[in-house]
Amino acid sequence: MRITAVVSHVLQYTLDEELGYSQQYYSGRTTHLVEVRTDEGLVGWGECFGPGNVALANKVIVEKVIAPMIVGSDPLDREVLWHRVYNLLRDHGQKGMPIQALSGVDIALWDLFGKITGRSLAQLVGGAFRQSVPVYGYGMMLTRGAGLAERMAEEVVGIREAGYAATKMKVGLGARDDIALVSAVRGAVGDDFPVMVDANHCYDVDDALRVGRALGELGVAWFEEPVAPEDRDGYKRLRDTLDVSIAGGEAEFTRWGWRDLLDAQCVDIAQPEVCALGGISEYLKVRTLAHSRFVPIVNHVWGSALAVAVNIHLLVAMPDLPGGMFARQPMLELDTTPNLFRDELLTAPLGLQAAIRETGRVQAPTGPGIGVEPDPDFVARFEVSS
Repeated sequence: MRITAVVSHVLQYTLDEELGYSQQYYSGRTTHLVEVRTDEGLVGWGECFGPGNVALANKVIVEKVIAPMIVGSDPLDREVLWHRVYNLLRDHGQKGMPIQALSGVDIALWDLFGKITGRSLAQLVGGAFRQSVPVYGYGMMLTRGAGLAERMAEEVVGIREAGYAATKMKVGLGARDDIALVSAVRGAVGDDFPVMVDANHCYDVDDALRVGRALGELGVAWFEEPVAPEDRDGYKRLRDTLDVSIAGGEAEFTRWGWRDLLDAQCVDIAQPEVCALGGISEYLKVRTLAHSRFVPIVNHVWGSALAVAVNIHLLVAMPDLPGGMFARQPMLELDTTPNLFRDELLTAPLGLQAAIRETGRVQAPTGPGIGVEPDPDFVARFEVSS
């Protein structure tokens, strides 16, 4: 079997309501799918992290840079192909968009591996340690205008009532206003519902310390990306000083970047993004690095139903850390805001919301590979060329 083509599909649509995080407001959604075709008719699907024009740039990298390096090769040679691409791109991008593009290709090759062997992704990476995973609902985005605290307080109650095991909210208005936002959310759901706070690296260390102390008093489960990902010393200072756990790593790439992040003792909770850091091949190496230092992993997940399915497989196949009868379980991050790419992309939807309402948990698809297929009519409807 040989690879005959690598095709990139960027899908976009305009949201009914603008959403925001600490760095920007946005009015559209993007997902970037990668299709690896073979001469025997089998197709593997992957996904690249990156919104808007980033996805369009990554499309060029996938089709014009990476595809010529791997077309004609055996799709089972995943490690060979990964290192071929990385080595040829090393002088041009050891992090960032080239690695995001490579991630989608690598995930598609793993999907092909499962379809060729008749095994699910969870089986391919070592087997299921659990049959399902709990889910936390990621909502409470920033919006313009007055009444944000009241809206977030109402939204978090809805997330809890929908069956989610925990929730995560955005901050980024400034230290004083952010503390007020978190206080409103905590007051709305009480002390027994886990709340996490995501700053998307908007603070300097002094403001992060001020906010982090308040989050500790409010019983927040973790403080995510409090400072710039380059500020390793700042991360270490926060981790050494604050009571609240420090989470991060979604903006880190490859085993080498993660080695340095972990060696600097920056995070209590590691958040690798499989669609960005180098794909499943590289994610498994990062998992080993984190677990060798007894740092728990809660995957960063932001994308379509395809990315969600990949992450469910990886989470059911994650070993307990450190192990025990009642070990803390890894959670799936799930976007709770309106998202057609989460709900309508697949030929057979994942049924996430119904499962969460019933048990607060979701199961991995059972088919070979990732176990899901994008609907070609849906892809054609939302695909953009530039």
